[in-house]
Amino acid sequence: MDDFTKVIVSENDISRKLDDIAEQIRTDYAGKDVLLVGVLKGAVMVMADLARRLPPSFQMDWMAVSSYGSGTKSSGVVRILKDLDTDLTGRDVLIVEDIIDSGITLHWLLNNLRSRGANSVEVAALLRKPEAVQVDIDVQYVGFDIPSDFVVGYGLDYAEKYRTLPFVAILKPEVYGG
Repeated sequence: MDDFTKVIVSENDISRKLDDIAEQIRTDYAGKDVLLVGVLKGAVMVMADLARRLPPSFQMDWMAVSSYGSGTKSSGVVRILKDLDTDLTGRDVLIVEDIIDSGITLHWLLNNLRSRGANSVEVAALLRKPEAVQVDIDVQYVGFDIPSDFVVGYGLDYAEKYRTLPFVAILKPEVYGG
């Protein structure tokens, strides 16, 4: 715990919020052909825990996109590192995200997936930083609005560390040079 200023979302809070989000998704998508799209690597924890709460008819696929390079701020240039294996034509797609920060990458991803013939493309995100958002994005499901501090845990990393923490915590600036 020496690397964190404080835990801002506990393991129990995450679990309860994912229960609530899953209930809304089950209702909203009843009878639909749903594809959950996880954005690697950060969304792995959220995707796994959320998917287990959803009907077994929901399918999963993964993308890896990058706009960060090796830094802590978005570069604004999005690259697909791993594309989907699934055809989106006529599917209801739900992008599962760990966090919405600037929104630049997600905005690009929404446009990209909508251009592939999906019936609908919506977003479920565990975390959102309202003060950091630079692009207006309609997010269907949001777990927690958090401050603009640099956070780690529950899939979120700094230099590939801290992803496996079961909670979300603010990383001390001296740890990442902020």
